[in-house]
Amino acid sequence: MSSPSTQPFAMGGREFVAMMASLQALQALAIDAMLPALGVMSHDLGVDGSNERQLIIGIFLIASGLGSLFPGALADRFGRRPVLFVCVGGYVLFSLAAALAPTFGALLAMRACAGVLSSGMIVVSSATIRDRFSGDKMARTQSLVSVVFMIVPMAAPTLGLAVLELFGNWRWVFGIMAGLGAAVFVWAWLRLPETLHPEFRQKIDVRAIAGNMRIAFTTRSAIGYVFALALIQGALFGYINSSQQLVAEHFGAGDLFPLVFGAMAIAMAMANLTNSRIVMRFGARRVSHAAVIAYIILGATQLFFASGEDETIWQFIPIMTLNLCVMGFISANFSAIALQPFARIAGAAASLQVFLRMVIGSVLGALIGQAYDGSARPLAVALVAAGVGCLLLVMFSERGKLFRRLHGQVEQA
Repeated sequence: MSSPSTQPFAMGGREFVAMMASLQALQALAIDAMLPALGVMSHDLGVDGSNERQLIIGIFLIASGLGSLFPGALADRFGRRPVLFVCVGGYVLFSLAAALAPTFGALLAMRACAGVLSSGMIVVSSATIRDRFSGDKMARTQSLVSVVFMIVPMAAPTLGLAVLELFGNWRWVFGIMAGLGAAVFVWAWLRLPETLHPEFRQKIDVRAIAGNMRIAFTTRSAIGYVFALALIQGALFGYINSSQQLVAEHFGAGDLFPLVFGAMAIAMAMANLTNSRIVMRFGARRVSHAAVIAYIILGATQLFFASGEDETIWQFIPIMTLNLCVMGFISANFSAIALQPFARIAGAAASLQVFLRMVIGSVLGALIGQAYDGSARPLAVALVAAGVGCLLLVMFSERGKLFRRLHGQVEQA
């Protein structure tokens, strides 16, 4: 059952999807636009370690995870809008500060601060979607959001490369980030109403917040999906962290790397679009459970080729692309299934779930990235391990029964 907003919701469905996607995409922009510039940034700031450059991405991801624990409780108390605008405004300011960073350490510090603020955009947008939708409808909406969201990974590396070529300075990449963040801020300020129902407002009380977090953490039907998605995101972040070295350098894509990365993102977007069209017919559980099995098979295939001495880019890219497509079926559905039971505490539940996913995923992603050894083997091993762990965690939440479609699921108070 959808929850009514506290203001008339004049915004149309397409605009709502586009706005939620834009809010989430600002975080993706802060990750993917950096990729073509990592080598230039690290060299310009006196850091030449081949893997150390990955910290520009890894620190942002870890900070995003840590920062996501708090915005949800605040949004449950004060509403979605105030928390959202603080987070977007902070993202803009720290992006500008990163553009002026004089040292590598200062850049990492600004990236960490921007990461903390960006987490609120993910948490609040997720809670806002839950305010309006539930069940398979929420999974469908999140899939549509992901379709638009995927445009950013598709375009961001090309944007970063274009900025480097046009301005000859990586600092302008952060300036573009700040400008786009400011545009989304104005759009949301003018068009997004408050969606938190007055009866669902929670107290700012440590015991109340802890109680809500405990409910979110101990609900078996949800928590397995949270940890499962954290493993899948960890493998994805591991790929993102090492993609420039792996695809551009090891496999020799060179300047074609942004195009390759973008094409893979297009495929992932198409998978999300397909999911939005079939999830209402088959259900989020059936679709995502089948996707997990396919993910394991693709990971094992990737490991088979990576274990050889002469793996080519024509072996790596098609399989990795299919893996990302399957991930598109997993992510939106898992997110919806995990948040479904928590209508009254959607903010707190979203905070805890994003916190667990981002912290676990970013730490795993950093470890996978740092394990890069000049081949695709560490990533392939991570894909298989993440898939098997994901399946076991889903079976925990589903009490050993896969491919069920639940109707009339009871919501937590």
